[in-house]
Amino acid sequence: MMAKISNAELLRQAEVTRMLGSPFVAAVLEAGQRQLPNAPQTAALIANWPGNPAAAAIAMRFNGALHALARQGRLPSLSALYNREHDDFDGAIGNALSAADGFIATWMLDPPQTNEVGRAAAILAALMVAQRATGCTFDLLELGSSCGLNLNLARYAYDLGGVIAGTPTSPVHVAPAWRGSPPPFAPVEVARARGVDLSPLNPLDAATRERLLSFIWADQRERAKRLEHALDLARQFPPQVDCANAVGWIARQLAQPQQAGECRTVFHSMVLQYLNDTDRMIVESSIRRAGERATAERPLAWISFEWTRDRREVHLLLTCWPDGATRHLATCHPYGDWVQWLD
Repeated sequence: MMAKISNAELLRQAEVTRMLGSPFVAAVLEAGQRQLPNAPQTAALIANWPGNPAAAAIAMRFNGALHALARQGRLPSLSALYNREHDDFDGAIGNALSAADGFIATWMLDPPQTNEVGRAAAILAALMVAQRATGCTFDLLELGSSCGLNLNLARYAYDLGGVIAGTPTSPVHVAPAWRGSPPPFAPVEVARARGVDLSPLNPLDAATRERLLSFIWADQRERAKRLEHALDLARQFPPQVDCANAVGWIARQLAQPQQAGECRTVFHSMVLQYLNDTDRMIVESSIRRAGERATAERPLAWISFEWTRDRREVHLLLTCWPDGATRHLATCHPYGDWVQWLD
């Protein structure tokens, strides 16, 4: 039973990554499935994972651990595979699983920390819609900030279906494939931005940089370059990320006095899947209660970039108060590579 459970999740995610345009990662996961008996600690960890292994992104943790090993250069055959010097996936990955079972199992205990900058395009588009509705500057509150890179979203340059937004001179360029009509342009001014994470990452730390880059799919080099530029920018403009549980943190933040003429905005991307049902309900209730107190002078917005419950699609949702209407603005690639604008 252990092997069936382990193999099913790695193979399932291999199909997803191939569909999302990453054949290399798909091949890594498929070889990992075949070679998993070489790593009894890792196999047991995956097989006995509590809860939903898909929601916990088990396969992405596994892939990130192998990429980290390849980047370290400790295992020459694995590094050579990632550098496209050979295509013996089974040989290199089987050797890595045997030699570094403990490292891989330990790495997988922590949740993925992609801090994907590509998702900022969809979030900025939602902010433009909110700005047109409220006419306000923004007070941003992010759940699950990781390194806080998306708290700097106003400092990035964007091409959103031909709509140029953000800071044009920024070294961080975000230009997803845009499907459908472009979003309505509006100037987005961020008055302040603050986030929360259970284990915030420090953009000044070399180990943090390596961990984030290890979670980038190895055959998506432009994405890696964009992340490196975002990390460099975070050194100049360090994001403010609190180390706390999002459940209590968001309630405290929303209870603070709000400046007139500012739209307090809660946003999150690929975070809710890591909350249990009770915590998720409490977070959503805290936001909705704050929405009930919102006024035209002190509005509240909620931007959600998350999987649907059946994990078939990623939806970009925007709710604005005081009216409380929710709009499904777009369906998106999980990492923001494309945006299907619907609004």
